[in-house]
Amino acid sequence: MPCALAHGAAAQRDSKPELADIVRLHGGDVRRAQTLASVQLRALRAIETCRTPALGGHRETCDRCGASRSVYHSCRNRHCPKCQTLAKERWVEARSAELLPVPYFHLVFTLPHQLNRLAQYRPRVIYNLLFEAAATTLQTFGRDPKHLGGEIGITAILHTWGQNLGQHIHLHCLVTGGALATDGAHWIPSHPRYLFPVRALSPVFRAKFLAGLERALDKRLLSRADVDVDNLFSSLREKPWVVYAKRPFAGPESVIAYLGRYTHRIAISNNRIVDLRDGFVRFHWRDYKDANRSKIMTLPAAEFLRRFLLHVLPRGFMRIRHFGLLANRHRKPKLERCRTLLRAAPPPTKPVESVASMVERLTGKDPTLCPFCEQGTMRITDRLAPGLTTTVPILDSS
Repeated sequence: MPCALAHGAAAQRDSKPELADIVRLHGGDVRRAQTLASVQLRALRAIETCRTPALGGHRETCDRCGASRSVYHSCRNRHCPKCQTLAKERWVEARSAELLPVPYFHLVFTLPHQLNRLAQYRPRVIYNLLFEAAATTLQTFGRDPKHLGGEIGITAILHTWGQNLGQHIHLHCLVTGGALATDGAHWIPSHPRYLFPVRALSPVFRAKFLAGLERALDKRLLSRADVDVDNLFSSLREKPWVVYAKRPFAGPESVIAYLGRYTHRIAISNNRIVDLRDGFVRFHWRDYKDANRSKIMTLPAAEFLRRFLLHVLPRGFMRIRHFGLLANRHRKPKLERCRTLLRAAPPPTKPVESVASMVERLTGKDPTLCPFCEQGTMRITDRLAPGLTTTVPILDSS
């Protein structure tokens, strides 16, 4: 699309490039070089057209000075770095209302890299197995009287990338520091600094995942043509699997801060991209194997996009899931019971916040204030049809 390419080229020359600029200039190379899934093609198309005339929009005019500007629609694709902020804020506010006055623990379950290739072919199956194995492992320990002996609450968030955009499939789990007794009569608190023994979690997690992998093969959810069964299972059983327990959160506020940073994160954000020159992308990354040092990586643009597309999720796939006390089917009554036992006040009821109000709260700027005279209010006066620069007048109904 000429206007999109011109926009991308201008961004490359005049300012720090964004992911959209890289897609506009080099997305065609990736499309020609490899066969992409439909969901990957949709992601590329959404990102390159986000907030451009291709998606349409509206024209705003100041009611005081008469200045006008065009505002184009967002693509709302969950892999677009421009379209996550408001969705994240609404989600975080909903989750913050569900927090209990108890410690929360953060555990990370990581799949061995031997499964990376299989995840490329059958991502939905492998990611579902990861959720199932991690959640059932935690619930098994939670129900064990040696540990808690009740039902815990789990929020699990899938990440598939490492800092260098390579595959690093892992699940972040936020777990309540305590459990609701089986009979619902009392709350069982955990140790304030300790939940479950990590070394004991690892072999159980491995066993549950491999059992699920075998079931998937038996049910033909995975083709044996995709899996060298003997070698893969032997390799996976020989090595310890990584389950990592981070320090418990200091309180509900730190849980909310974590959710705000991690829940709607994508493989790379625009602020990590340094530049795009001569077909190469440079971006910031942290090398965890080198004392977490910040470095700059350089990749050919086509390879950069190939890596990015590894992390495009299957259509409709839920990358944030809840288990135990937080499972959707009984979340409300069980949380109410927990609050009663913990003598905690119910969460305050808040009215739904408008987009303009949320933007102002997050940025400190009124999005309706005229940027030209800084006194008037910008009002929508025309609709911009997708892909066109012509306007559709809005009739004044006042």
